[in-house]
Amino acid sequence: MSSFSDFNLSKQLHYAIEDLGFKAPTPIQADAFSVIMSGKDMVGIAQTGTGKTFAYMLPILQQLKFSKQLSPRVLVMVPTRELVLQLVDNIEAYSKYLSLRVCGIYGGANINTQRQAVAQGCDILVATPGRLYDLSLDRTVKLKDIKKLVIDEVDVMLDLGFRFQITNIFDLIPKRRQNIMFSATMTEEVSRLIDDYFIAPEKVSVAVSGTPLENIEQQLYAVENYYTKVNLLAYLLKDKTIYRKVLVFVSNKRSADRLFEAMGEKFGAETAVIHSNKTQNYRIRSIKQFDEGKNRILISTDVMARGLDLEEITHVVNFDTPVFPENYMHRIGRTGRAEKKGNAILFYTKKEEEYKEAIENLMDYKIPQQPFPDAVQVSEELAPEERPKKTEPNNPIGTSELDERGPAFHEKSEKNKKVNQGGSYKRTIAKKYKKPITRGDKRFAKKNKKRK
Repeated sequence: MSSFSDFNLSKQLHYAIEDLGFKAPTPIQADAFSVIMSGKDMVGIAQTGTGKTFAYMLPILQQLKFSKQLSPRVLVMVPTRELVLQLVDNIEAYSKYLSLRVCGIYGGANINTQRQAVAQGCDILVATPGRLYDLSLDRTVKLKDIKKLVIDEVDVMLDLGFRFQITNIFDLIPKRRQNIMFSATMTEEVSRLIDDYFIAPEKVSVAVSGTPLENIEQQLYAVENYYTKVNLLAYLLKDKTIYRKVLVFVSNKRSADRLFEAMGEKFGAETAVIHSNKTQNYRIRSIKQFDEGKNRILISTDVMARGLDLEEITHVVNFDTPVFPENYMHRIGRTGRAEKKGNAILFYTKKEEEYKEAIENLMDYKIPQQPFPDAVQVSEELAPEERPKKTEPNNPIGTSELDERGPAFHEKSEKNKKVNQGGSYKRTIAKKYKKPITRGDKRFAKKNKKRK
C-alpha cells in the first residue's frame, strides 16, 4: 500500500494522520494492518525506528468504538516508565478526533493517583508489568473485558525479569482475545512465550534484526582505554554545528555517572544523564530537556535504548561496545528516524574487539574505521574495572585491595581480659554460708562412719 487512504480508515483517523504529517505507511504498518484487522494473533518483527507503535495502534483505533464502560478493552504492556508516558502521548495524538480514554500506569509514581485515574474509566490501558500486576491483585484494575493484548518490546521485558508478572497477567485476562506482540529481536524465551500463549500467530517480519539501517552512517574508533574514550568524546563534541543533538550509550549505571561527571566538567549544563537509579521526575525532566534541545548531550544506559522516540538526534555514540550485538541495533535506531539521515559512532578497546566483530557479523557489514585524532591525548589513567588485580601464585581467584584483611591474631582489649568468675552465689554467698550438704553427701558420710 502506498497511501493511508488504501486502509479505508475513518475520517477522524485521517484528520489525525494529516495533523501528524504522516505521508505514507511504513512497510511494517502496511503489512500489519490487515492481520490485526482480521483478529488473528500476530507477532511483528521489525527494526527499531520503523513505526511499530502506529503499526498496531492504527487498526486497533479503527475497530475500537465508543463505550461508557469503566474497565479497559485494550491492554498495552511495555517495559519502562518512559515508554508508558511516550505511548500515552502518542495514542492521544492518534485518537485526537475520537472519543476514547487512555490511561498509563507504571512503577515509581504515586499508586493512589493511578488508582483514581483508572477508576474514572479508560478504553486503552498502557502499563508496565509490575505495577499492572500490583493493581490487578488489589482489584483496582479489572481485566475481564480485555479484547486485545499488545506486548511491545517483549524481549526487553523478559530480560528485565518480568516473565512472572507477564504469565500471571495472561491468567487474569479472558482467554478469548487477540494477542499482538512486537519486538526487534526473536529470542528463545520469546519463542517459548509465543508457543505457550498464542494461537497460530501470523508472523510479520519486514527486516532482520541485524540489517543495518540504510539511512544511518556508521563509523568506529579503536581506543586505548576508558579515559581516552572520554578525551575522544570531548574532542568530537566540541563541534556544536555537527554534533547538535547527541545520545551517548554506556554499559552500566556506574559508567553513566562517571561519564556524566567528566562531561559536566567540560560542557556543563549541556549534559544530562538518565538510568534506572534516577528518580522518575529526574528521568522525565532529562528526557524532556534533551528532546526540547535544552541539553545537547544525553548519557544513557541500554534500558533507555528501546522505544524512546526522541526528535532529530544527529548522532548516537556507543561509548561502550555492547556485549550483545542486537543492543547495538537498538541503540543506533535512536537516530535516523522517520527516514532522516542519522550517524552512529562506536568506540572499542582491545577487550571489546570481539564484541565489535560480533556486531559486524550480525549486520554482515564492516563498519568503516576512522584514524585516531592526533589532537586527542591518550590517557594513562585507568578506570577501576581496567586496573590490574593483585593475584597470589596459588590462588586463581586473586585478591584486591578491598579484600585485604588485618592480622589473624591480635591482643585482647581490656574488657575482654576479664575472667568469668561465675554468679554472685559462687563468689559471695557460698563463702559466707558454705555449701549445704546434699542427700548423697550425707549417705556417703554415713557409710564411711559404719566402716570405721
